[in-house]
Amino acid sequence: MESSQGIFAQLADTVLFDYISNSILMVIGVCLISLLIGLPLAWLVAMCKFPGKRFFSWALVLPLAMPAYIVAYIYSDFFDYAGPVQIWLRNTFGWQSPADYWFFDIRSIPGASVILALVLYPYVYLFLRSAFAQNNLVQMQASRLLGDTPWQSFWRISIPQARGIIVASLALVGMETLADFATMHYFAINTMTTAVYDTWLGYYNLPAAAKLSVLMLAMIFLLLAIEKRQRIDKQNYSRNDSFDNSEMYQLSGGKAWLATGFASLVLFAGFILPSLVLCGFIFDYYDQVWSEEFIEYGSSSLFIALIAAVLAVIVALIINFGLRQSKQTNQLKHTWIQPLPGQLASMGYALPGTVLAIGIIIPMTALEFWSNDVLVEWFDWQPGLFLTGTTFAIIFAYVVRFSAIPIGSVQESMSKISPHLDHASRSMGAGFSKTALRIHLPLLKRILLTSGLLVFIESMKELPAALLLRPFGFETLATYVYQYVSDEQLEHASLAALSIVILGLIPLLIVNRMSQDSLQKKVNSNDSANHNN
Repeated sequence: MESSQGIFAQLADTVLFDYISNSILMVIGVCLISLLIGLPLAWLVAMCKFPGKRFFSWALVLPLAMPAYIVAYIYSDFFDYAGPVQIWLRNTFGWQSPADYWFFDIRSIPGASVILALVLYPYVYLFLRSAFAQNNLVQMQASRLLGDTPWQSFWRISIPQARGIIVASLALVGMETLADFATMHYFAINTMTTAVYDTWLGYYNLPAAAKLSVLMLAMIFLLLAIEKRQRIDKQNYSRNDSFDNSEMYQLSGGKAWLATGFASLVLFAGFILPSLVLCGFIFDYYDQVWSEEFIEYGSSSLFIALIAAVLAVIVALIINFGLRQSKQTNQLKHTWIQPLPGQLASMGYALPGTVLAIGIIIPMTALEFWSNDVLVEWFDWQPGLFLTGTTFAIIFAYVVRFSAIPIGSVQESMSKISPHLDHASRSMGAGFSKTALRIHLPLLKRILLTSGLLVFIESMKELPAALLLRPFGFETLATYVYQYVSDEQLEHASLAALSIVILGLIPLLIVNRMSQDSLQKKVNSNDSANHNN
C-alpha cells in the first residue's frame, strides 16, 4: 500500500485540480440556478397576489425533503439515451443514432447543477420570502407614489435591501452542494467530497483522505464565514414594518397565470414528479419493496435516530444551562470564552458527512489501538473495534453534526426566560439544578420536543456519515436506498425512499409554519398599531 504522501502527491499531480475546479463549478452552477428559481418565487409569494398563492407559499418548500440522489436517478432514467424522452424523439423524427441529433447530457456538471438546484432552491426562497415580506413599508409606498412599476420597485428597493440575505442563502446552498456525495458519485462527477470517499475506500488510505478533507474544510469555512458575516443584515428587516397585504401587487390576466404556471412547474419538477414516480414503483413492485430488509433497516434507523435525538437534546441542555449559570454568577461575563462551547458544538452542522466521518474515525481508531494494547498487556484481553466496529460511531457522528439544531433553539428560547424567575426561585432556597428542573424545563418542553424531532428526522436522512461509519452488514434506510440507486434499481427500494421523503416533510412544515406565524404576528401587530393611531 502506498504511503499517504505518495497517494496525495499522485492526486495533486493528476486529478486534484479537476476535483477542486469541479467543486467550484458545481457551487457556482447550483447557486446561480437556485437564485434564478428562488428569487422570483420569493418575490411573487411575498409581494404579489396571484391564483394559488396561499398554496404555493408553503408547498414550494417541499422539494427540500426530496433527497437529491433520488431526483438524479429519476431524471437520468427519463433523459438518458435509453430513456422514454429520447426514445420518443427518435421515433418521432426518425433519428437512428446519437450522431443524428444533440440532446442535453444530464450526467454532467450542468445536469447535476440543475438537479441539486431543484432541491436546494427552497433555502433561497425561504430566506428571501421573509426578507421581502418585511420590506420597509414607507419606501414601498414612496416608490409607488413616484410611479415605479413593480419591476422597478423590485430592482431599486427589494434587491438592495435583500443583498445580504441573498449572499447568506447562497452560502448555505454552496455548503450543501460541497457536502453532497450521493448525486456526485451517481453522476460520476469528481468533486472534493467524492475524492475523500474514493481515497478512503478506493485507495484504502485514510491519511491521504484526511489531507483532502483539510482542503475541503477550507472551502466550507470560507462559505461559512460569508454566511456569518451577512447575518448582521438580517437585523435591518426585523426593525422594519411588515408589508401589509393591502400593499401587494395584484396580478391579473396573463401575468397572474404566468406566475402560477412558473410556481407549478418548479414544484412539479422538484417534488411532485419524483413522488409520483416513487409511488408508481411501489405499486408495481409492492411484493418486493415490502420486505424483511425494509423492516429491519427501518427499525435500525429509527433506533439510532432516536438515541441521537435524545443525546443531542441533552448536550444542548448542558451547554445552555451552563451558559445561563455562568452569566448569573458573573464568572465569565463579557468574555469570549462564555459562548465558545456552544459555538464549537454547533460547527459540526457545517461539516460534510465525509469530512465528519474522517474527523471521527481517526481519533476513535487511535483510542481503540491504545486501549487494546493496554488491555492485552494488563489483562491479556483484546476487545477489538469496540467503537468503530459498532453503531456507536454513527450515533456519535449524528450527535456531533446535528446538536447545532437544539443548541440554537434552546439558546433562543432560554434568552426569553426572565432572569427574575431565577432570582425568585433562589430567594426561596432552590438551587440552580432545582430551578432548571422545575422552571426552565417546563418552559422549554415544546422547543425541546420540536428540536429533538428535527434531529431525529435529519438522522434518518443522513447518508455519507452512515455510509462510511456503519459496521459490517449494518444498513440504515438511507444507505439501503443508495445501494439500490447505485445499482440502477431504485424501484426495489422505492418504499424506503418514499419513507425518507415523508419523514423529511415534517421539519419543513414545522419551520415553514413557524416562519409564517412569526410574520403573521408582525402583520397583526402593525394592523393593531395602525388602528389605534
